[in-house]
Amino acid sequence: MLAELLLKWPLIRQLKTGGDGTGQEAMSDRTRALKPRNEGASMARSICPYCAVGCGQLVYHRDGKVINIEGDPESPISRGHLCPKGAASFELVTHEARATKVKYRAPFAKEWREIPLEEAMDMVADRVWQTRERTFDPTVMHTTGLAHLGGATLDDEENYLIKKLFTAGLGMVCISNQARI
Repeated sequence: MLAELLLKWPLIRQLKTGGDGTGQEAMSDRTRALKPRNEGASMARSICPYCAVGCGQLVYHRDGKVINIEGDPESPISRGHLCPKGAASFELVTHEARATKVKYRAPFAKEWREIPLEEAMDMVADRVWQTRERTFDPTVMHTTGLAHLGGATLDDEENYLIKKLFTAGLGMVCISNQARI
């Protein structure tokens, strides 16, 4: 009984086995029962959304929920490392205060109301087109009433297409990208 009780102490187990205190002798039953947090999860490769560096991320998910995000060791950019913002990106998708519904506050209204995503997208499209119609100058074939600031993780091809869409399609001249800020 006493020997059994003493063997629960890691120091006694270490002395008995001659271990260095970093192996099985230092583990409790609870520690031995631990499993990796990503065990049984699916993994998808992604890119951190915060800046222009484009660090690789491994996104682990199970049952439609993200359970962990960590650096991708195969990424030639970051080689498995993430800055503090990238390391905290798990909270970006899992925090309980994250907005998950479209909210709209009409001009001069005091309250926000939830609206369907389709309605919000239609409102944006209508307002973009109305602004273009109102501010388009046919003498120079452009508008300065609209602007576009691209995301930092867009690649050259995406930026090229955005530039073509907004200059040729809408006549915008105020186009920039967050990557250079």
